[in-house]
Amino acid sequence: MPSLAPAPQHLEPDGLQGARRTRAILATGLVIAMAVIDGTITNVALPTIASDLHASPAASIWIVNAYQLAIAMALLPLAALGEILGYSRIYRAGVVAFIAGSLACALSPSLPVLALARVLQGLGGAGIMSVNAALVRFIYPRHLLGHGVGLNTMIVAISSAIGPTIAAAILSVADWPALFAINLPIGAVALLAAAKSLPHTPRATHRFDTASALLTAGSLGLMIAALDGGAHLAPLPLVLGAALAACLCAIVLVRRQSGRPAPLLPIDLLRLPIFALSVGTSAASFAAQMLAFVALPFYLETTLGQTAVKTGVLLTAWPLALAAIAPVSGRLSDRIPGGLLGGVGLLVFAAGLLLTAQLHTQPGDMALAWRMALCGLGFGLFQAPNARIIMQSAPRDRSGAAGGLLATARVIGQSIGAALAALIFAVTPAGATQLSIQIAAACAIAAACVSLLRLKV
Repeated sequence: MPSLAPAPQHLEPDGLQGARRTRAILATGLVIAMAVIDGTITNVALPTIASDLHASPAASIWIVNAYQLAIAMALLPLAALGEILGYSRIYRAGVVAFIAGSLACALSPSLPVLALARVLQGLGGAGIMSVNAALVRFIYPRHLLGHGVGLNTMIVAISSAIGPTIAAAILSVADWPALFAINLPIGAVALLAAAKSLPHTPRATHRFDTASALLTAGSLGLMIAALDGGAHLAPLPLVLGAALAACLCAIVLVRRQSGRPAPLLPIDLLRLPIFALSVGTSAASFAAQMLAFVALPFYLETTLGQTAVKTGVLLTAWPLALAAIAPVSGRLSDRIPGGLLGGVGLLVFAAGLLLTAQLHTQPGDMALAWRMALCGLGFGLFQAPNARIIMQSAPRDRSGAAGGLLATARVIGQSIGAALAALIFAVTPAGATQLSIQIAAACAIAAACVSLLRLKV
């Protein structure tokens, strides 16, 4: 593990310069892509892994859930720890834990061992994601912050969309352990790049609040468990019990954190209207995105009759359009109000979803592709300005808390979207694909309205 001894206190006043900034961008880009991709890369291989490890399909879902739960439960505590120990230290420790977890996953002989290894990998991913946005704020000079956020947003968004494609490519030439083993050389390169390039950042003097960290982990973990159980029609007492326990943890947490100058749950930042509106917009938009990501493959293959390979090709238009617009959107956010850019982007995203839901049964390839591109274009136009507002509206010494809440909003939104999609498919299987896409469009429109409200704040 990287040393947690005090780092040199030479602080870069306005971002990094020259080759050091390039190395820092390379390190953060590689690592965040690796962590985000691993959230979806195993989905394609679940049947194969279940068969090889003699596990049931239902039990194999824990390969995905263990990773997501570990990230959700650890994001805010690790963001708070980053403010105290330094963001770079938490980042490097996260990379080491992620590499160790990836090695353990590749060598796992059974499902329980693999699930535990995924927990370790998820804790490493949480260390990376919790301070990634804060590091971006200190890597780039203030006048280039929009550009930096745009580039980081592009990497995160493309990584979340392209995981299944990468998994299919790896599985075409290797067995499933290679999905995890590939992280070892990538992580090693990123760790070397990060060793002397990441910025030194100010450190808080308050102590780490262990009790609040446990309450945060409990409330988020139980909330996601309740959402997942409700979506899969689990016994009602279990779902209600998990939801009630999550609420109790949250109530105790809020009461404990109220009045603290730097709370682990950033209540102080949520009191800022522009910050709270941006976090809400982020959660709603990622719920819409996840609803669409779950429903679109079924829509293209089941309703429109496309092959699995062709579906993958058509869906690629989404991340390609997002990759094209995200850096541009980041630069624009340095000059145009983020509430306006975000609102317009989300309306474009909603329009792409609604136009997709209204397709007839035999559309041409171009008719599908440009609608996917429109969705990616709109989502990419929204993300960078929204992330910039969240980071810019927080004091620099609270960058860790702001970045942690930004990542948490993404995870919560994706969890809600996945749960909604699963519930829709369970309750109304006949029209589930179109209904899911329509609800995704409604979520995007609601998020656009919230985004535009920021123009009055």
